[in-house]
Amino acid sequence: MASPSPYLLTLYHQYLDDQDTASFVAKASRRYTQGTLQRLAENDSPGVRRSAVLALGFVGDYESNAILGRALQDEDRTVRTLAQNSIRNVWNRAGSDEERQMLETLIRLSSAQHFEEAVRRAGELIQRAPWFAEAWNQRAIAHFSLGHYAEAIRDCHQTLEINPYHFAAAAGMGQAYLQLGNTLSALESFRRALRLNPDLEAVRVQVSRLTRLIEDK
Repeated sequence: MASPSPYLLTLYHQYLDDQDTASFVAKASRRYTQGTLQRLAENDSPGVRRSAVLALGFVGDYESNAILGRALQDEDRTVRTLAQNSIRNVWNRAGSDEERQMLETLIRLSSAQHFEEAVRRAGELIQRAPWFAEAWNQRAIAHFSLGHYAEAIRDCHQTLEINPYHFAAAAGMGQAYLQLGNTLSALESFRRALRLNPDLEAVRVQVSRLTRLIEDK
């Protein structure tokens, strides 16, 4: 286990004080490689873990996915919260620059509620980079928004096959199963999401509700 890094902690506390992201990223990048930050993300010191997880969210790529996925289970709540934000960032950093731009385009399309176009663009990205988990997840989101629940479930399954830490896909799959009236599969999916990310309170509420519903039948 790596020893605590006073400098990284100093950068972290400076960032908390001034919220100067550019300065934090520049200084952390000069001193630490991604591999070193990954090791520090599993340090004995909660402060060091917080610092490293925050930094990986800014400078890490998809190689940090597993480290951040494990950080979602950290005993320190702040580490877990930072990991939830950071891992979403690295999900979008797979692939080439052009593939990441394609992903950004389809995310914007969904945000603008152009879901059919988002499905089409996601299909193009998937054909080009079938290992890009977030492309499958974004297509699942667009399918769900169009009421294509079976298609959304298939894409969520594929997302999780590629990226087993993708709690959002597990939760989304649960919502799609609910729309299809499949309570048992919805509950299984929500439980999977909670196993990946125990801090999903809305999902925890669904698990409790569906468990009572099934027990009362």
